[in-house]
Amino acid sequence: MLAKSKRLFDVAQQSEFSARLPAVLRALYLLFNEGYHGASPERAVRAELCREAMRLAAILLQPPVAAVPATYALAALMCLNAARLPARVDSLGNLHSLFNQDRSLWDHELLAEGLKLLDLSVTGSELTEYHVEAAISSIHATSPRAEATDWTSIVSLYDTLMTIRPSPIVALNRAIAVAQNQGPERGLRELRAIANAHRLGRYPFYHAAFGEFELRSGRNENARRHFQNALGLGRNEMERRFLAERLATC
Repeated sequence: MLAKSKRLFDVAQQSEFSARLPAVLRALYLLFNEGYHGASPERAVRAELCREAMRLAAILLQPPVAAVPATYALAALMCLNAARLPARVDSLGNLHSLFNQDRSLWDHELLAEGLKLLDLSVTGSELTEYHVEAAISSIHATSPRAEATDWTSIVSLYDTLMTIRPSPIVALNRAIAVAQNQGPERGLRELRAIANAHRLGRYPFYHAAFGEFELRSGRNENARRHFQNALGLGRNEMERRFLAERLATC
């Protein structure tokens, strides 16, 4: 089992290694994401899954043949995102968005490690989705507050990510960045323009994004409707409490 592994696969067969590495990286990426913002019915954040993904990524970096830019970039992304976990959920189990987190609670040792790994990931010419996502996380990590975030650069990075691995969830995150950069009305237009948006129909934070932008535009009734839809789709008590608070602001 992976939990008892000291290595992910035999690195002696180097002829097969390069072909298999992307699948291993993808599996670790998905494992970390499931812990960071997955769909567990018990809780929104499962730090133990994040830690396990980071442990396995550290193992993967040990053999020189696996210490390639993509592996460094993925490890960087994990560190930079995991550093925010202490502020993502408070002692009462309440979920906090990036915009409302107490940044003094972030793990600054993990942030520094993530930035170091990101520097190591740019030694070659390869550009992967992990590089782009880690670059986005690094901008958040180095911003003293949400208002000081370089949203123009983040939107540009999401544009790049859409060329590497386009998906509705990437487009959703891009729309949120656009709204931060150019205002809620532009954000709403970007949300409505998402290709294959039906795939986000059961994702509560898709509807919550509409609610946030409508609320910022002063259309409280529209915002209320979207937040009610989001609340009905909440996957665990953490998410439902968070969405109920947003609904109450309307």
